[in-house]
Amino acid sequence: MCVKCLIIAAGRGSRLQHKCDSKPLVPVLGKPIVERVIRSAVRAGIDDFYVVTGYNGAKVCKFLNTLAGQCRINITPITNEEWDKGNGLSVLKAKRYLNENFILMMGDHLVDSGLLNSLRRQQLPEGEVMLAVDRNMDNPLIDMTDATKVKIKDGKVVSIGKDLKTFNGFDTGIFLCSPQIFQGIAESVSKHGDSSLSGGLRCLGEKGKVNVFDIKGRFWIDVDDSVALKKAEKALLSDLRSKQNDGPISRYLNRPVSVRISRYLAKFPITPNQISFISFLLSIFAAGLFITGGYQALLTGGILAQFASIIDGCDGEIARLKFQESAFGGWFDAVLDRYADAFLLFGLTWHDYFKDGNPASLFVGFMAIIGSFMVSYTADKYDALMYSRLKSGIRIGRDVRVFLIFLGALLNQSFWTLLFIAVLMNTETVRRVYICRTDE
Repeated sequence: MCVKCLIIAAGRGSRLQHKCDSKPLVPVLGKPIVERVIRSAVRAGIDDFYVVTGYNGAKVCKFLNTLAGQCRINITPITNEEWDKGNGLSVLKAKRYLNENFILMMGDHLVDSGLLNSLRRQQLPEGEVMLAVDRNMDNPLIDMTDATKVKIKDGKVVSIGKDLKTFNGFDTGIFLCSPQIFQGIAESVSKHGDSSLSGGLRCLGEKGKVNVFDIKGRFWIDVDDSVALKKAEKALLSDLRSKQNDGPISRYLNRPVSVRISRYLAKFPITPNQISFISFLLSIFAAGLFITGGYQALLTGGILAQFASIIDGCDGEIARLKFQESAFGGWFDAVLDRYADAFLLFGLTWHDYFKDGNPASLFVGFMAIIGSFMVSYTADKYDALMYSRLKSGIRIGRDVRVFLIFLGALLNQSFWTLLFIAVLMNTETVRRVYICRTDE
């Protein structure tokens, strides 16, 4: 279902002017607000946008033209010279462009793309609108003093405004509209002198034409001031911690640290693939230290290997934060991880063999490398099975393997570390084969 999207980005945003002289371009973890709004809509399957600009509009339009090329989408800028009046006038400026149902969004409201995807698929009665409503009265992301409240009855919005005394929901600023919205706003202007979007909704609400779409707890936030900006960044970073196939070390140790590093890296033009390569180089250097010999080199190498494992989480985090995910990026990271694993285990094997001259070190090291590769090779099918049928389970993967190398280096127990990794990884591979066999 192809749906056009209208975005209102005409306001001045005086409460965020210390961040940027144009509110739509205020950066949120390295990306302007309006870009995050558009890219979330693109993820929801929308590729035709109309963006109403106003204050400092030329600068915003220049940015939108560049973004359209990057995302390979259509963005039509619309100028509202009366940007300092009600936001309903910005909606009216798009009337001649939209003669069918469309999504309406605010240029400073960040939103979950899944919410948009669900909303655009709703069946909208002819001549009506549908407002996405947050019915969570305790949502910590909402500024209760500034939020637009709504009163709902029998699935319809019967009242809306910032000063409502009795309400049971919040206006998220996200709508599925028919062209009737333009008539509602025009009526509000002519009858009540109210040029706000809320005024138009009130006129339609009096006729029972404003339907409710319950967002059911999905993410959204109005980034209207510095406090909201910090909340938005915190929420986006928190979402990075919920990667489904994280192992226990990644989830409870690596990820809390890597997210903090990613928050800093997001400010710079570094790419996820560059981060993957940096992590790889750190692992190679760690392996070189293992080969050097001596406890000091072993310990330093172990610490460096664990740090590389933490950095390895930043590539995916930056990709998600900055909308730079790609199939190649995921594959490239996996390839470098396999090389890094081989070098680290080979370096540890070399270290142990030349320390004691024990031939068993070579066999145990070989089995550790083979087991590690097989665990990585079986990961995709096992992960898919674990989260579709098994639903839960402890994932033994690279994060555990590198952490064991770190612990072994710390305790100066290279042989027993290799032996434990060899047994654990090969046993895990056999276990996965058995579990996946029962799924036939």
